[in-house]
Amino acid sequence: MLHQQAGSQELVISGEEYKYLIKVRRHKVDDLIIFRHKEQLQTAYYYRLNRTDGKNGYFSLESSVKNLCEAPKKLHIGWCIVDPKTIEKTLPMLTELGVAKITFIHCRRSQQNFRLDFERFNRIMESSIMQCGRTSFIELSETPALSTFLTTHPEAVILDFGGEALGVDEEIETVVIGCEGGFDEGERKGFNSHCIRHFNLPMILRSETAAVAIASMRL
Repeated sequence: MLHQQAGSQELVISGEEYKYLIKVRRHKVDDLIIFRHKEQLQTAYYYRLNRTDGKNGYFSLESSVKNLCEAPKKLHIGWCIVDPKTIEKTLPMLTELGVAKITFIHCRRSQQNFRLDFERFNRIMESSIMQCGRTSFIELSETPALSTFLTTHPEAVILDFGGEALGVDEEIETVVIGCEGGFDEGERKGFNSHCIRHFNLPMILRSETAAVAIASMRL
């Protein structure tokens, strides 16, 4: 559970947090519950639930420990921008799968009216972190063009038709995933110095499915 006062000797929860812990997770008096502060996710604070009054829960700190919960392999996804609603639906899965960083790329076939709300994305990740126990947020960034991203990340592997089938044991640290409609021919001219791979499937994957699939392969 994330709480802005995690780390203090006494803790009081109310509102939605109270409903979640007491009514959804059904915690009872004397339960020991882990809280984390979103600025110090690597520290787990163990609180004892002392009492409730129907609207509030009152806790006291018993101990704390540095407790990391991270994927063993780091993956950076260069994701050509898709509908933010699609991103919002996919972020919890990518958080659970341990993706380290996402750079959103303005590709030629990305719709230009899309605006990314990083604050909202972080709130979505907060909820996912409370569910899965991860101790870091996905790092989010944005870049104006695919060519800019490829220049900065010469090691990037590109998911596109025409390349070799992606090996199950292939080590990938940075991957580029296209938007709806894929890459245009002008962008493909800049792929010459990069590895191009495709999933060994006859079906065409949606952008978000490819993101989840590549993240899952690294488990």
